[in-house]
Amino acid sequence: MKPLLIIGCLLFCLFEKSWGQPELASCQAIRKGDTLMLSNSLIQRTYLFQNGNLTSLSITDRRTGKKWLMNSKDPDFALPVKTGDPVSGGLTVKALAETALSPAHLEAEVVVALGTLWVKRIFRIYPNCPVIACDYYLKGSAPNWQQQAQQAYDLRNIESQAAQKEGQANTVVMDRLALPGPHWKGKSVEFFDATDQNNTLVEEYERLAYRQAVRMRGNLLFLDEVGTDAGLFWLKEAPVSSVQLAYPGFDFSLKIGEALATGTGLAPSDLQINEWVRGYSLVLGVSSGGEEGQLSALRTYQQQVRIRKANRDEMILLNTWGDRGQDKNINESFVLHELELGEKLGITHFQLDDGWQQGKSANSAFQGGSFKDIWRQPDYWLPDPKKFPGGFNRIVEAGKKRGITLSTWFNPSVDSSFKYWSKDAQVMINQYRQYGIRMWKIDGVQIADKQAEINFRKMLDTVMASTRGEAVFNLDVTAGRRFGYHYFYEYGNLFLENRYTDWANYYPHFTLRNLWMLARYLPPQRLQIEFLNKWRNQDRYVQIDEFSPAHYDFDYLFAVTMPAQPLAWMEARNLPADAFVTANLIKTYKKHWQAWHDGQIFPIGNEPSGTSWTGFHSSMAQQTAGYVLIFREKNEYDTARIKLANLLPGTYEFTHLTGQGKRFRQKISIDQEVLFTLPKPLTYGFYHYQRVK
Repeated sequence: MKPLLIIGCLLFCLFEKSWGQPELASCQAIRKGDTLMLSNSLIQRTYLFQNGNLTSLSITDRRTGKKWLMNSKDPDFALPVKTGDPVSGGLTVKALAETALSPAHLEAEVVVALGTLWVKRIFRIYPNCPVIACDYYLKGSAPNWQQQAQQAYDLRNIESQAAQKEGQANTVVMDRLALPGPHWKGKSVEFFDATDQNNTLVEEYERLAYRQAVRMRGNLLFLDEVGTDAGLFWLKEAPVSSVQLAYPGFDFSLKIGEALATGTGLAPSDLQINEWVRGYSLVLGVSSGGEEGQLSALRTYQQQVRIRKANRDEMILLNTWGDRGQDKNINESFVLHELELGEKLGITHFQLDDGWQQGKSANSAFQGGSFKDIWRQPDYWLPDPKKFPGGFNRIVEAGKKRGITLSTWFNPSVDSSFKYWSKDAQVMINQYRQYGIRMWKIDGVQIADKQAEINFRKMLDTVMASTRGEAVFNLDVTAGRRFGYHYFYEYGNLFLENRYTDWANYYPHFTLRNLWMLARYLPPQRLQIEFLNKWRNQDRYVQIDEFSPAHYDFDYLFAVTMPAQPLAWMEARNLPADAFVTANLIKTYKKHWQAWHDGQIFPIGNEPSGTSWTGFHSSMAQQTAGYVLIFREKNEYDTARIKLANLLPGTYEFTHLTGQGKRFRQKISIDQEVLFTLPKPLTYGFYHYQRVK
């Protein structure tokens, strides 16, 4: 292995010279004898190499010097069946330059053969980021393993060592931490998409380590060493638990002396003899400072996975489907009128939803639509010549003149696990080349098996390559077996939910609550959040319903979306003249959206309930400046003390930007609490703050 080590060291030197990125020199993957060390300036993880069959020795938080020694002889990766001894272990290290999507980082590839099964782990190490991420790949063959989760009620009393082994993970173990000491607390966070059915999108579960392993669901597991403010966390980059492939029934297990991350998303039948098959990924992070430190460390990593570029990723998008016109109204003259009104309101993007195409979908308002056998109709994905006689040329040019970018809706052909992925990709590539379109709402997805996931990824990657990384995929998570919040992260943003006044299921505090809860665990900048025409369908709501949208100012509805990417889910032609006053708010928002979104945005105050004081805080790296968005829901209190995490003590000037409230100066102590005042219920205030002394 020494030659590989030399190659890795040479790559460090070449990278620093040729790309002028000296900070990457802190990222290292070094093998000395049978020890492998992966590190940057913030984290270090050391393994026993064992011919590529890695076993963790220690994890260090290099900011604080905190070191956790792992006392286990078991390899970190394991199958629930017997395999051969590890052979042919190898290490390859390479430095990757920054791309349109990813910052410069180091990759360390570790390969091992376990009998007839090959395992490849690609570790990603980013500078100034307190995590080490790992992508898992398998090839070859392995004995079939059953993934049946036992329940606690099925187990015997613990009267022997043999009984204590009952309930151990009967599944693929992705990673293993032999935690020192008995006093650890775990909190797993489970997410829910399919938002047409779900209106609570986050659930948290806390457990103490005990003699028997407790199984926990979720994409996140936070591990706190009791009595300290130090901890570890895992992020499983996979769909939400309920739709993961080859799912063993849980994502993590915890007991005294051991935490496991389980389920690669691969079954033995998914493996190929000569080709690597990608499984789910796992991210390990270190933190200090309790929960605030954990969340900030997690967010630092999430900001690496996809570089946010303002001219590509920031948007205020108008999609007319929210007024339930479906495909009845969409045509060239309708779009031209919407672009005119969209410019008046301040829209930056216009999205042609289902109905622009010549083929008729299953969601059509007209009879005979289908998503089956799309490619038996070669003209299915061409612009409908009756609706758009000259294609999209006229509306694209009209949009450019008004500063509005065109986007389209697209439903990939689901036949046989997306076997026509190449044709689907070509539809989008043709739109890019002919019209300059580079954003697509991807809908109707069903990932029923691993081949479907592989082909779907090929489709996205092909379009990404053809657009040189400028594509934005607006991934719909409203229904079906899809990718959730932490998988396929690098491809764009998420269309979060369909809500309609027609069905009286749009409530501003519901939308605010979903955004608030998700924003704790993923950047809200990645979500599209809707605001609707509050004047429509007021009769559909119960007259005494004090939380119906009619009771809120239109500005308030837009302000709810500001931590995210605002989605005008409506036909602009149905808005009354009064609605366009909100253009003033949107104009102010645009002046600050890049700086506001550059920070780490987290929820503050209480969970939105319709009667809370709540909001969001965008914290800058220097901890002395940032933004605050405050909402006073329907309550009788004019003031509220709200904690702003990561705020250094001092005197701060809060400049009022828009909404209600006014400019104020306040001395902030170590408790980080700020007194906010709003004059009446159902109002908001948007502030920029700066420490003045």
